[in-house]
Amino acid sequence: MQHSPLIQAARELGQALSERAMMIATAESCTGGMIAMALTELAGSSLWFERGFVSYANRAKSDLLGVAASLIDQHGAVSEEVALAMALGALGTHQGIQFSLSVTGIAGPTGGSEDKPVGTVVHGFAWRGPAEHATIHHRVMRRYYPGNRADVRLATSMFALRQASLLLQTELGSA
Repeated sequence: MQHSPLIQAARELGQALSERAMMIATAESCTGGMIAMALTELAGSSLWFERGFVSYANRAKSDLLGVAASLIDQHGAVSEEVALAMALGALGTHQGIQFSLSVTGIAGPTGGSEDKPVGTVVHGFAWRGPAEHATIHHRVMRRYYPGNRADVRLATSMFALRQASLLLQTELGSA
């Protein structure tokens, strides 16, 4: 697995985090820890990977990440609001975490609706600026991934890793 595209994307994110001396936390629902698995597949990942949360059930999103149950009730677990709350919750679990990503989606084969078909995933990203007590920045992106459950989960993980690397480069510049 060390040379798979998923692990290569994890390696690139790890390098970007390492160059900026940043620690990451992940908050995953539909991927069930696949992103954290890819990141920790790499030797030395403890230098930039702080922790990962698998918050598959709605109660876990609330218990582990502080996502308000009312937010889930109002917008649904697969929503921009919940993805952002998950990313901010992961970022807020420890001051030493400077970057977080979250994913919440419908991997299928059931669970979809007309508004949110199977393959709908929302990605959340949050990060602190370089100064102490810096402003927290964030991005949320809704995507659709076709295919079966495995395809959706893999595509979700790949996009999350690649987009996190891109955000580090564009929002935090070169190290």
